Amino acid sequence: MEQRHRAYAAVAATVGIFLLVQLGALALVEPFQSAGYQAVENPDDPTNSFAYFGAILIATGVMLAAIKFDVRWFIRGILVFTSGLLTWYVLNVVVPPLVSVSVGGVGVNVLALAGAAAVIVGLLVHPEWYVIDATGIVMGAGAAGIFGISFGLLPAIILLVVLAVYDAISVYGTEHMLDLAEGVMDLNVPIMFVVPTTLPYSFLAAQREATDGADATGSEEVSEPDAATDDGGASDDRATDPDGSAGDAVTDEGPLERDALFIGLGDAVMPTIIVASAAFFIDEGLIQVPGIALNLASLSAMVGTMVGLVVLMTMVLKGRAHAGLPLLNGGAIGGYLAGALASGLTLTQALGL
Repeated sequence: MEQRHRAYAAVAATVGIFLLVQLGALALVEPFQSAGYQAVENPDDPTNSFAYFGAILIATGVMLAAIKFDVRWFIRGILVFTSGLLTWYVLNVVVPPLVSVSVGGVGVNVLALAGAAAVIVGLLVHPEWYVIDATGIVMGAGAAGIFGISFGLLPAIILLVVLAVYDAISVYGTEHMLDLAEGVMDLNVPIMFVVPTTLPYSFLAAQREATDGADATGSEEVSEPDAATDDGGASDDRATDPDGSAGDAVTDEGPLERDALFIGLGDAVMPTIIVASAAFFIDEGLIQVPGIALNLASLSAMVGTMVGLVVLMTMVLKGRAHAGLPLLNGGAIGGYLAGALASGLTLTQALGL
């Protein structure tokens, strides 16, 4: 019974993490727009979605190649740098420029830069679960905020649908994400959220134990012995990849017996794109909440995401592996459409047609 309560508490914490990412993205929508962070010239162009999906495929191929040729340090370096860069983007619009210097005629917010540097140092020196999770929340909110103002309603929906299909194929079909997940689990970077089921849990200690066990048996494969995972979809024996796919077998323990749950950062970011996009591109159904951009469509997209997450975690705790994005993106899109229609938009308008 105690193990079940611990697992349920970890699920509640996972919901809280998703909520922080989504609220963070909504808080960043307007500051990002004012700062000129919109990534494309025409956010209503559907080809943006396919271009981004193509970039994901290329990145996946590069990471698989790096794992195959045992140059995972390259992946770690890129991801740590990206963590610092996204943190700087966020802090640059959140932290007042109390101290600034001119670099090439451009003012640089020293405090924001120092915060980004602290994140990089933390990930390199002490990548414990709370460092990874805190960085992941900031990164997730920043990435979703940028994509939200860069993808109009139709491109955002297309992107989420394509990614959900791809996630299902990569988990249930080709299973190539399993190799990727196995290769990145020990990189100690915020490509996943680590949610302990016990307060004394140490992500680094678990990794050391796994490494010692692998060395003792002469195996080169390092796995997580204490963690039940989902990628937003994993199971009692699966880890997760960075953009939301189930990973390789890591343990024989049941899902209620683990010391931590894992969920991919991409599983929080992808459905939040439609949340942020709805808040930015829809004027109807405005909800006045200090500090965040919110309307009925974005709120219902949040609710839909949470419903999908709870269903997913319920399935995970039963001990089966599942792709996360079909449920998460599906819930977000369904919730968004319900809220958009309730706001008075026609279906054509809600779809961005």
